[in-house]
Amino acid sequence: MTVTRRAGLLSALAAIGAGRAARAADMAVTLLIGSPAGSAVDRTGRGAAACLGEHLPGMALSVRNLPGEAGWTMLAALSQAPADGATIGWVSTPGLVARMIDRRDPDLMQRLQLVGQVEREPVVFVSPARDPVDSVPDIIRRAADDADAVPLATPPPGSPPHLTALRLQALAQTRLSIVTFPSSAAAAQAVLAGNVSAAALGLSEVIDAIRDGNLAAIGVAARRRFGLLPDTPVLNEAGIPLSAFIGRGIAVPAGTPIDVVARLADGLRAVAADEAFQEVVRPSGYHLAWKDGATWRAEADAQRAVLTKLWETDPWLSSSGAGAG
Repeated sequence: MTVTRRAGLLSALAAIGAGRAARAADMAVTLLIGSPAGSAVDRTGRGAAACLGEHLPGMALSVRNLPGEAGWTMLAALSQAPADGATIGWVSTPGLVARMIDRRDPDLMQRLQLVGQVEREPVVFVSPARDPVDSVPDIIRRAADDADAVPLATPPPGSPPHLTALRLQALAQTRLSIVTFPSSAAAAQAVLAGNVSAAALGLSEVIDAIRDGNLAAIGVAARRRFGLLPDTPVLNEAGIPLSAFIGRGIAVPAGTPIDVVARLADGLRAVAADEAFQEVVRPSGYHLAWKDGATWRAEADAQRAVLTKLWETDPWLSSSGAGAG
């Protein structure tokens, strides 16, 4: 997404939450975000917070960025915060699950309660438009003959797109030439410049380049075709049962009062149904999709089983724990 378009998105998101800015607040709540200010994760979190504030009269929401350790710094802080409703966190899956594994914190989920998911973003495979790879199966076929034939860029080890690439590799039973970059933006730039043949990225990172004709979408990690890319094949059509979406929503420290959790859940459900917010976020590559905390937790538990098995055979970080997501 270009700087101009990002600025426009931020302005639109702020406008949604500004309707009742003058009302008195009876509770101050801090939203923790585990990425730097201005990052893609920060933008989505602040946008959701602005809309949530509109649907929860009397709640004054502020944002605190706690980047570090691929999001684990924020998750650990959230899990240790007082369970009084004054601190909530913008969390994502499978990132949360991956941090439990690669930061060796298996009890993290027990110290948190997932309130609800409001956003989903697909992982998409892209290639330079001027010389695109034919398809994801083509990447696999060429790798079987030459492991280095098709360099596949991803964001840092343990990020959702990188985990998607590792899962693809495991399903294909063929070693792929996966090249990690320090950030999603760096991976996107590498494929735009033609320095790599393809990349796996969250759709929001490449949707503008796809629309502008600079990148070709060659596959979506999903079971059914995705609305923004109706002509792009999904991996399931090629017999690759790989579905990979980034889910985002709110979590609170375990033990937070039931009435507080219920109020937050009601607000988040309203956010997911907010047509104005939907119109703002849809063109950016992700969409609103409500899942209650129990359903989201069950999905996270299933992801944990898959990623734990993947970690045993193909750990995405060195034994030192270095890296970022």
